[in-house]
Amino acid sequence: MSASVFLIPTVLAEEQTAPLPAYILDAVKQCQVFFVENERTARRFLKLLWKEMVIDAYQWVNMKEVTPEVAAQFKQYLKEGKNIGIISEAGCPGVADPGQHLVAIAQQQQALVKPLVGPNSILLALMGSGMNGQCFQFVGYLPIDMAQRTKTIKNLESESRQKNCTQIFIETPYRNNQLLETLVKTCSPQTSICVAVDLTAPTESIQTKSAQQWKTAMPSLHKRPAIFLLYAGV
Repeated sequence: MSASVFLIPTVLAEEQTAPLPAYILDAVKQCQVFFVENERTARRFLKLLWKEMVIDAYQWVNMKEVTPEVAAQFKQYLKEGKNIGIISEAGCPGVADPGQHLVAIAQQQQALVKPLVGPNSILLALMGSGMNGQCFQFVGYLPIDMAQRTKTIKNLESESRQKNCTQIFIETPYRNNQLLETLVKTCSPQTSICVAVDLTAPTESIQTKSAQQWKTAMPSLHKRPAIFLLYAGV
């Protein structure tokens, strides 16, 4: 029996307002093993999705760090023909997420990979920003060192202007305010900056303003999950 690998999306916020597609539950019921970024929250999420689920009847592997041992376990389950569910901490597995390493193994082993539809903060932020959705890149976290961070922002802004490209990045929630302050100080006054916060939650906010406009109205982003976008194109 050939194994299938289901990339199971989860919620971005516990109070998410939009429901997940019903077919996610069908996929969960086909799995025997779950590779998860956080077992506690993954168990809680699946129990909310399927109240009758007997959690301890399944095998669980922590994939927060895909060590050689975790990779070996994954390969063995594929060899045994077991269906595997991959669940990241928030959003879609495989996108800015350690699950990508397991998906790469599944592709190498020629297993059937089934990505399922669910909320993705990167795409939701881009959709709501009004910035260029034809040419964009996600660059993950910016450097922590202030000098390197400032240099990186200037480079991203220059590349955005040259390629007419939207730049997307994230920050550790407790450093959100500092990042926005640095963006406003570093970017040209006319460069557009979008801040997308608490996506899918009742407190969701997606605002695009020029760097100059942000200076007059800096929101409090401390410890709130956020996505930042920058656009200096025409």
